[in-house]
Amino acid sequence: YIKEKEEDKEGAKSISEKKVFETESFFIHQVSWFVKSLLEKTEFYTINPNGSYIESLKRINYLKDFIENNDGYKMFYFDGKPIKRESDLQIVYRLTWYASEFDVNREVNNGRGPADYVVSKGSNDKTVIEFKLASNSKIEQNLVKQVEVYKKANNTSNSIKAILYFDESEFQRVDSILKKLGLDDNPSVVLIDASPKLSASNVR
Repeated sequence: YIKEKEEDKEGAKSISEKKVFETESFFIHQVSWFVKSLLEKTEFYTINPNGSYIESLKRINYLKDFIENNDGYKMFYFDGKPIKRESDLQIVYRLTWYASEFDVNREVNNGRGPADYVVSKGSNDKTVIEFKLASNSKIEQNLVKQVEVYKKANNTSNSIKAILYFDESEFQRVDSILKKLGLDDNPSVVLIDASPKLSASNVR
């Protein structure tokens, strides 16, 4: 089997080229479109800062609105198929912190593993943020334990969980889990709908 894979150089090259093209499409074209089409045309980057929790949540909800209502969901599709990577959502979120007075760090490991983000302003104002896909098989376990562990490691009581879903079945699954855990009305848990949207002229 290994020998067969080693000899299939063209197949490996084709797969590699496809991955490079997908990455280029997302990070160069689609993310650039996100910045130029919306962020640069608003006063978003001049918002007066509140605490890290309010500012972090405000930016997640801004990103949610862009994805759901301004065709931002298109960033997460390639050839009509969803690109399901938590890391892509994390990187797009980082762009919303341009020119901020807050310290925004990704993959922060202060013990017990890396948190997706820790946003802070001084040692007494920190917020831990985790991004998840609704399709993640360990989503319930993550919601119950992971963020609480990171909060203790980073010495903060603030946390936000953002969950991206791509279709109705994923939404129903994560919604059921949130209700089971009593988190369905929690403002610190933000669901983001990345399913394809009909144009206004086709909505009935």
